[in-house]
Amino acid sequence: MVTSSSPGKDQHLSGEPTDIHDAGLAEVLHHAVREAKKRLSAVAAAVYLLDEGRGELRLALAAGSQLSLYTMPGRMGLDGYGASARALRSGKAAVLVDPDPADPGQKHVLPYPYVALSAPVIAGDQRFGALTVLCLEDRGSCRPADGLALVEIGDKLANALTMLVKDGITVAADPMPMLIPPESTTDVCGCTAGWGVQGVPGSAGTSMMYPLRRLSVLLNRATTVDEVVGAAQYCMMDPLRAQALVLATASEGRLWVLGHSGASSGMVRSIHGARVEDRIPAAEAFRGRPLYMSADSSPSADPLSVDEPRTEVYLPLIGNGQLLDLPVVESGRVVGVCCLTFSGPHSFPPEERALLGMMAGMLGAAVERVELNQQQRAVAECLQRFLLPSRLSHLPQLATTARYRPATVTSKVGGDWYDVIKLADDRAVLVVGDVEGHAMESSAVMGQVRTAVASYATEGHRPAAVIDRTGRLLIGLDTGLTATCCVVALDTSDHTLEVALAGHPAPLVRRPDGSVYALEAPANVPLGVCAPGPYQGCEHTFEAGSVLMLYTDGLVGWDAADPEARAQALLGSESPGSTPDLEQLADEVIAEVSAPQQRRDDAVLLLALYEGTQGTDRPHVGSLHIQRRDLRGVRTARAFVHDQLDSWGLDDLSEALELAASEMVTNALIHAGSDVDVRLRAFPDHVRLEVRDSDSNPPVPSPLSLSEEDNAEAEHGRGMLIVESLAEMWNSSPNGQGKTVSLNLPISPH
Repeated sequence: MVTSSSPGKDQHLSGEPTDIHDAGLAEVLHHAVREAKKRLSAVAAAVYLLDEGRGELRLALAAGSQLSLYTMPGRMGLDGYGASARALRSGKAAVLVDPDPADPGQKHVLPYPYVALSAPVIAGDQRFGALTVLCLEDRGSCRPADGLALVEIGDKLANALTMLVKDGITVAADPMPMLIPPESTTDVCGCTAGWGVQGVPGSAGTSMMYPLRRLSVLLNRATTVDEVVGAAQYCMMDPLRAQALVLATASEGRLWVLGHSGASSGMVRSIHGARVEDRIPAAEAFRGRPLYMSADSSPSADPLSVDEPRTEVYLPLIGNGQLLDLPVVESGRVVGVCCLTFSGPHSFPPEERALLGMMAGMLGAAVERVELNQQQRAVAECLQRFLLPSRLSHLPQLATTARYRPATVTSKVGGDWYDVIKLADDRAVLVVGDVEGHAMESSAVMGQVRTAVASYATEGHRPAAVIDRTGRLLIGLDTGLTATCCVVALDTSDHTLEVALAGHPAPLVRRPDGSVYALEAPANVPLGVCAPGPYQGCEHTFEAGSVLMLYTDGLVGWDAADPEARAQALLGSESPGSTPDLEQLADEVIAEVSAPQQRRDDAVLLLALYEGTQGTDRPHVGSLHIQRRDLRGVRTARAFVHDQLDSWGLDDLSEALELAASEMVTNALIHAGSDVDVRLRAFPDHVRLEVRDSDSNPPVPSPLSLSEEDNAEAEHGRGMLIVESLAEMWNSSPNGQGKTVSLNLPISPH
């Protein structure tokens, strides 16, 4: 919209929007635009008005087809390369045939969809701006007569604006321009068949705008790469009838596939890991130039289908959302590449290329934002990995496992933690806590509180004394944050445990008969709050085969009407009478956590199974720690399994378990790239082998498959096939910040 008013001298140069809309100013601008568009047979025409205060030209009014209008920048610097800026600077007509012309002899580069011609709007010493038209590319360079005609119209516009200024009317552009749709009944957009209703004026252009606007809405909501790929598939790949879509970004001098859709295998293989300086289409596009090419000349063509003609498009993704109608793209601002494959020969008329350019600009901004969020989350997870235990202590009669799920509504790290502290004799301490908030401060305080709790527990203090001392320490630190905590001390020699709470949910116990109950204890106040008296705990007894569950409130969800009842339902879901598989039970419980898009808080789950004793015999337990990149780790693991089974009189299982251990440890060392813990446990009827790593899943491209490809975040390869064939049961479960691969092998009765 164009505004005008008549307050003050020289206000027409201020660029500030005014409150009074003058129909006369809009009419003057519209008349000039209409005349220029008609006389030069232009697709679009526009007036840019000068904003001296900001040192830029601002789009005031434009008329033309929808796609051409949206390629026009809303503002541009006076020192820019655009035709409008050069015309105003020079006082002469300026032409921009291609903002980024191809190098001599370069193939597969189509010219910019429009030729821009601008004339200055100047009267004497008053500079008002520029009058610009866009013509279809097939006209080539503008004729001299075109420039003279546009200068003539620009001079008339300058004189008309001078008269308005003399009448006290301010000439300035509002933040948003006025847009005039095409008046002609002839469709001049030059778009391909299939857009809109052919022969109906404006139908094609309006139809092309719909996926663009839908893409904008979906990308604004997108928080993950999968959602960005899904939006691109729905609004870009499908409307353009492309067969495949690949989005790639660059890191450390190489291109990496972020996501792909459709029949994209060949393109993914050629792009993923390629150097940005390689002479492949995706790398050339990453250097700032869109490419349109037949697949027979592309290295990404699938050799299995070379007899099928195809067309491929490679579009640079600009990180700040800038469209491709501006001068040469600075390589540092390109964040990725969008690649499309079409069946058969495919032409790209000007407005379809304009549509692709605008979509690429939107995708670039979305990819940059999502990647930034992922980087922030990676930093948070890395910090969390160092603050949480990388592995849980091994205890003779107590099997433990943990699960941690971060909140998904924020990329910031939370303050939830868990711990298993092994003490002398047959005692252990289980801890779960939650520092308020989601910020670096919460994480830092969590580290301090976890260290304090572990230190006091290791010194031998009872749970109530542990939280009492930790609470006073937190008050003394003056962090302004509070924390809830649950500390459980177990003594397996006499089947007793003691519980102390600091404003935290009470732990739950599941008996062997399937009944679930809470270990009641005084609630006390959270840590960091001045307690009215000493913290109190409560003692309980427990029986062999019982499962103990400690958790944070994020596990039951923010909307649970009765959180404790919800937690009891989660723990009691397994059928009674059977010895629970702790890893499987943890997976089932954590799977019930709210869907990722609804998870507002971190969720921590800590399970402990008291296995007890069989007569006077205790269950056999052995453990081994292998350093990351230890080339002898697999041999050491085989020797460990052999020696343990031999000492337990189970050497008949040695060959199978040694082979399984080799494959599982190899898989962990290669794919997880972290330290590895091996644990071997012998029960009356079976032997369990567990291999734990302390790293999150390795990064892989995130496909959104249409038919032939599925996301492959799973154990695979010959090694896991061997494990599957050997085991009575095997499982792979996330465990804290890593995962546990376990198998059970039955013991044959003698």
